[in-house]
Amino acid sequence: MKILLVGSGGRESAIAFKIIQNEKVSKIYVAPGNGGTALYEKCENLNITDIDELLSFAKGNNIDLTIVGPEEPLTKGIVDKFRSEGLRIFGPDKKGAELEGSKSFSKDFMRKYGVSTAEYEVFYDAEKAKAYLETCNYPIVIKADGLAAGKGVVICEELSTALDTIDLFMIQDMFKGAGKKIVIEEFLVGIEASILSITDGKTIIPFLSAKDHKQIFDGNKGPNTGGMGVVCPNPYVNDEVLKDFYNNIMNKTLVGIREEKMDFRGIIFFGIMITEKGVKLLEYNVRMGDPETQSVLTLMKTDLLELIEKSLDQKLEDTKVEWEEGYCVNVVLSSKGYPEKAYTGYEIEIDNIELNNVFIAGAKLEGDKLITTGGRVLSVVGKGKSLEEAKEVAYKIREKVNFEGAYCRKDIGTAK
Repeated sequence: MKILLVGSGGRESAIAFKIIQNEKVSKIYVAPGNGGTALYEKCENLNITDIDELLSFAKGNNIDLTIVGPEEPLTKGIVDKFRSEGLRIFGPDKKGAELEGSKSFSKDFMRKYGVSTAEYEVFYDAEKAKAYLETCNYPIVIKADGLAAGKGVVICEELSTALDTIDLFMIQDMFKGAGKKIVIEEFLVGIEASILSITDGKTIIPFLSAKDHKQIFDGNKGPNTGGMGVVCPNPYVNDEVLKDFYNNIMNKTLVGIREEKMDFRGIIFFGIMITEKGVKLLEYNVRMGDPETQSVLTLMKTDLLELIEKSLDQKLEDTKVEWEEGYCVNVVLSSKGYPEKAYTGYEIEIDNIELNNVFIAGAKLEGDKLITTGGRVLSVVGKGKSLEEAKEVAYKIREKVNFEGAYCRKDIGTAK
């Protein structure tokens, strides 16, 4: 099989690494890929991001399967275009991708199908939004409606911050259109969890739960990032939580997917909050999370490519996904200055460790050297029978990876 993998992050590194383990795979083209995918056996990076160019490449090179990593091409309809040309592609159609592409669409979907979530209101007008904020209890959550590279959610502790956020999103237009419409949402208190799942539109199979740590500093302090580390499985997701999730979130979402006639053969990722009043859905993602994927796929025993093919053939109903016992801890190394301004261009030194323990994200290959190019540079993952053992392994690996200004949190595996 020849496979086209769309994306350039640590998620795509983990997907590529997992897929190349299938003996049927002869070649994976990663578009545009990164320094890590450039090093993998069977992989070749392509400097292509335009959907029409990707389509042309897939047709001209007899690609058997395209896998879409990030959300943006999904919301732009890459799946619809490929399928209209008779090409096999893994991901939801444009309508399904709106579950992530538009916060207001997804919240209205949740309300329509009885999915347990926070109370909310949608605003198109900044002055009306500000008037509503005068009536709110704080903290309150303000979300840009569209895609904002993971930075479109602000938790406002008081009215003044909320008003400033409205100005930034709606008037100054910091997200270039994505914040012109906003969702103002009830603030939920509890423990967050990520549940990645695969669906064929008829069945949803949840993967192991994960816990992402988004804040830059230890103790969950400082500004949000794209994610600084992950624990998998999430120690707070017990059988009671899962039962609540299945009954009040996952199963009702599946009803909605069917009723709305979405062609959803791909990944659906549930971001949930475990509260005293039950499990609430924070958001949908329509692709694998980053950095959750690096941990989840590390523990997956089942062949990922076989799962994807069953999804595309709508044969997931009797499928079981097998997992390794124990835990995986993922520690993200970021560039100095991230998330405000990342200082890049430094060589990464990796001392005698296997590539399956390091997933490159923001780095390129120059000759035989990996050079940093982004804010979140790479993930190191450690496995163990216990959470403590997995954490110890991950931080030992971290000591063998370095670049100028490298930063990581020290509490992944212990922080709530």
